Amino acid sequence: MSDKFTLVTEEFWVAPQLSEDDIREAATEGFRLIINNRPDGEMLGQPTGKELEATAKEVGLAYAHIPVSGAGITPDHIRAHREARSLNPGKALAFCRSGTRSIFLGAYAAACAGAPVEEIIEKAAAAGYDVLAHRPALEALAKQNMSDKQAEPSS
Repeated sequence: MSDKFTLVTEEFWVAPQLSEDDIREAATEGFRLIINNRPDGEMLGQPTGKELEATAKEVGLAYAHIPVSGAGITPDHIRAHREARSLNPGKALAFCRSGTRSIFLGAYAAACAGAPVEEIIEKAAAAGYDVLAHRPALEALAKQNMSDKQAEPSS
């Protein structure tokens, strides 16, 4: 396993900027989905999303480009992340420049899906990322998830 790929949960991993070779390696390591959270052109020399997508498809991986800029994560980012994961179950590898935007987006999506906030914070910390300052947002998203579940009609 590449030292670049950091386990958060068995199904969700993060990494700093990936190369085409990293994507090929991810395919051999059982990943099913690559999530690119980096906007194109953020840094000179960075591969484009189209180049990385072509490599992912070449090796049989699903690919989602969900660029998160310095302006922050929006509900649309969270929806796109959750949709990409639901359409492509199994191991997902999300990346950005350092992995930080990817861990935050993954944490928000997990809270929306009903994962316990304390567990989200602990797993991020174990992966080397501090999301503690995001606890209020994570709790609000988790609470909204619970409200949405209570509002669903019973079968």
